[in-house]
Amino acid sequence: MNFNLPLVGLFDSGVGGLSVLRAVRDLIPAQPLFYLADQFHVPYGEREAEEVRYFSRQITRFLQSQGVVLIVLACNTASAVALQALRTEFPNIPFVGMEPAVKPASQQTRSGVVGVLATPTTFQGKLFSALLERFAKDVKVIPHTCPGLVNEIENGNLKGEKVRDILLKAIQPMLDEGVDTLVMGCTHYPFVIPLIREIFGDDLEIIDPSPAIAQRVRYLLAENGWLVEDNHRGVITIATTGDAQVLEKKLPLFLGEGDYPVVPLQWHQGDIQFVGSTITSQR
Repeated sequence: MNFNLPLVGLFDSGVGGLSVLRAVRDLIPAQPLFYLADQFHVPYGEREAEEVRYFSRQITRFLQSQGVVLIVLACNTASAVALQALRTEFPNIPFVGMEPAVKPASQQTRSGVVGVLATPTTFQGKLFSALLERFAKDVKVIPHTCPGLVNEIENGNLKGEKVRDILLKAIQPMLDEGVDTLVMGCTHYPFVIPLIREIFGDDLEIIDPSPAIAQRVRYLLAENGWLVEDNHRGVITIATTGDAQVLEKKLPLFLGEGDYPVVPLQWHQGDIQFVGSTITSQR
């Protein structure tokens, strides 16, 4: 790919990171973006940490080959287990990672009880333990892994009975224990915030970290002289190691704007490569 403007790369195991891409797009609409969904391996949250580190490393190499100047790990699981390793192995590229928003939740809660929805690997990582130690000493944190929710969202089911049942089983016990602030600790989960509001009402404070991540991306781009600010909407390229046609049909559900062709990628002998030799981007 040959971009004339500084290109930002984002990746996730699937569609979850599109919640981050959406926030970045809203904040800096002129910046060109390359989004990679590793749907061949979705979900990361149920995989071993070393496996996720390997995927993240190879995806980083691929994104570098496309000329990105900054990479967003738009995946809480990858951030929890791979971010530090990537910063060590690729010191010349800035990385922005996700972390459950325990700090702002601890500051905002009135009841002193915070709920966190995230994947098993995120909860098992050292990052989450460190967040609790630093920012949640004076509050009670109740975690839940929401089994099956990522797969439902991947399938485009954002409001069906199965999703409603998963959310009820996860959140109602939290409310019974006094939770008044809920953290979205997986990038897939912001897509069901409207349903959470519908079920539980507006009194529950819900924290989506995507806008804060977008602010961090903007800051780093400006600091390095890479920020693009003009009146044009930047090119967005979306690629997947899964079924490109299936993802393309579902994109309006997650992005709500534009008609984006999806570039098919494949894993081949441990590396990511294009299925075809030509890719198309949408402005």
